[in-house]
Amino acid sequence: MTDEERTRLQEVLDQFGPALQRLARSYEENPSLRADLVQEIYVALVRALPTFEARCSLRTFVYRVAHNVGASHAVRATSRRARWVDIEDLDDEPVDVAPAADVGLDRRRRVDRLARLIHQLKPIDRQLTLLFLEGLRTEDMAEITGLSATHVTTKLSRIRAALTRRMGGGS
Repeated sequence: MTDEERTRLQEVLDQFGPALQRLARSYEENPSLRADLVQEIYVALVRALPTFEARCSLRTFVYRVAHNVGASHAVRATSRRARWVDIEDLDDEPVDVAPAADVGLDRRRRVDRLARLIHQLKPIDRQLTLLFLEGLRTEDMAEITGLSATHVTTKLSRIRAALTRRMGGGS
């Protein structure tokens, strides 16, 4: 690796490191496996950065590389994970809403429950959810995933509706 490549990687990690950590956390709950995943993402970025030609934003490029690694990790991990569920199947599980008196605790439980629900989604649905939570535009999500912008919008709408129902926000 040249000094220029090392400097470029460090700039990317400085700029996107926290987002890459969040992404890894969303793909892997186990801390030691998550650390391995982060390293896989960094290695993929080392390999991919020299090919970056600015046809998209650096942010989109980094997310595309990281999400591809995360999705591959999730697919490889199917044997040790609970099964993934379709969006519609989230409704089959019981809703457990904490009493309103425990507002702080309730918020933490809801965040934890949402994270568990997101972990259960199929890789593409999880990927779109994470990109949405990171604030990416629909067009960027489409470019990262290879889906059309219309398909991204439709899937996100269905995912949000299912997660809202599961979280007790609608029925």
